[in-house]
Amino acid sequence: MNSTTTPDTLHRRGLMFILSSPSGAGKTTIARKLLAAEPGLAMSVSATTRPMRPGEVDGHDYHFIAADIFAQMVADGEFYEWAHVFGNSYGTPRGHIRAALKAGGDVLFDIDWQGTQQLHQQAAADVVRVFILPPSLTELRRRLEGRGTDAADVIDARMARAQAEISHWDGYDYVVVNDDVESCFAKVRQILAAERLRRTRQTGLIEFVRTLTQV
Repeated sequence: MNSTTTPDTLHRRGLMFILSSPSGAGKTTIARKLLAAEPGLAMSVSATTRPMRPGEVDGHDYHFIAADIFAQMVADGEFYEWAHVFGNSYGTPRGHIRAALKAGGDVLFDIDWQGTQQLHQQAAADVVRVFILPPSLTELRRRLEGRGTDAADVIDARMARAQAEISHWDGYDYVVVNDDVESCFAKVRQILAAERLRRTRQTGLIEFVRTLTQV
């Protein structure tokens, strides 16, 4: 190893960074801020059988594939997790994620607790799970109503689903309350920084330490 190498420049394996939250708790906002602030972090791109919509780009928004190819990928175990939703299939391809992690890149996932559970079962050592909570149900409803996009009955359904999702908070490694978006973002970014430094992810550490202990 080059004598100028320091622990800060050692190669490391990337991680799968999961953000989950009930609708309206701020997950999407935090995800966007993370992607803008962290050049080594990229959004996971799912595969889907649904048709491409105007303005979407294959490989950026989704990997658009035919239903028969998707089914074969499922049979071959090529997805970390997958689901059939409203007549279309969605899944997280193993190959793309593994290549990114091996190269030291980190992948961000914006998924629910069920997808989180599947990913953790498949790749626990690479997964970091963060759940974002609203400061209160009253505030959560206020945020949903403030969007001005949903009728009252839709908001009621979202609130019921939110409480069901919140009940799975203890299936995560970290839980952060989003009472202030900047404070929440700072905490989530600290979690990412700390997880990147885990000894088990530092794949170049053994060789580096060997150079320090050679007589």
